[in-house]
Amino acid sequence: MVINPRSESKELKLYRMLNRRMDLSDEEVQYYWSLEKGFEGEIQFDAWLNDLPGSENWLILNDLLLEYNRTTFQIDSLLLADETLYFFEIKNFEGDFFIDENGRWLTLTKKEIKNPLLQLERSKSLLRQLLQSLGLKVAIKSKIIFINPHFQLYQAPLCQPIIFPTQLKRFSKQLPKPLMIKNQNIKFANQIAALHIEESPYKRLPKYTYDNIKKGISCGSCKSLNVIYKIDTLICINCAYKEEVETGVLRSIIEFKLLYPDNKITTTSIHEWCRIIESKKTIRRILSKHFTLVPQGRTSYYADPHFI
Repeated sequence: MVINPRSESKELKLYRMLNRRMDLSDEEVQYYWSLEKGFEGEIQFDAWLNDLPGSENWLILNDLLLEYNRTTFQIDSLLLADETLYFFEIKNFEGDFFIDENGRWLTLTKKEIKNPLLQLERSKSLLRQLLQSLGLKVAIKSKIIFINPHFQLYQAPLCQPIIFPTQLKRFSKQLPKPLMIKNQNIKFANQIAALHIEESPYKRLPKYTYDNIKKGISCGSCKSLNVIYKIDTLICINCAYKEEVETGVLRSIIEFKLLYPDNKITTTSIHEWCRIIESKKTIRRILSKHFTLVPQGRTSYYADPHFI
């Protein structure tokens, strides 16, 4: 039973939009792809976990951002089974890595990466202290799950909380057999989920303005901006995908509000943003159908807090 479902972070969604609407630096592109790779690994882990027999009787919490003593920490997945809380840090590393004599984690080209064991220990310690401060007592078992089958770590230390791809099947047998979910466990899981905090992703984004962003409607399939408008139909030049104009405009409005949360939704602003639709009447018709008009004369705008 999933208490806190997993979805793309707002940061990842924003980077996807910016990647197709502006030129990112090499460093920004690398960071963006690390977000994509990480999310892909988490989805693979979820699929593996959900396929285990009786997994519906486990309580699972995903993508938690918690805070203790003014320090925030991220948790990829928690699994509550009986009286034990399993804390999983999921890594989607690909390629060959090794640990040197000083304990540093390196690629074969000797590029150093953050030590996942230190990350895990830090987060586990903060989680334990947070739960203790709230009077929540539970045993915590933490593991780093390397989910990518094309990952290899040389000189790995023994007796560390590391699960390699080839060990997943064996590890699954160590998990407690799922029993009927207890009400006290559901209460406990909900208490943890309630601690999740929302953090603005905008401070970690590349700097962008309205003027330096490419306008247009992205393809509903390949996400390209190479889309044309013909008689209430959007056609992608890249992949030939077709969709109704209303669907594409609504998706563009969501992108507009994510990128510019303080900007008002008006006929003019969305007409400029979509770019390829000549008639403002078409934009106004779609807005009137899905949004509530807030009349303010020339500064009238559309609002629907449940849509975005």
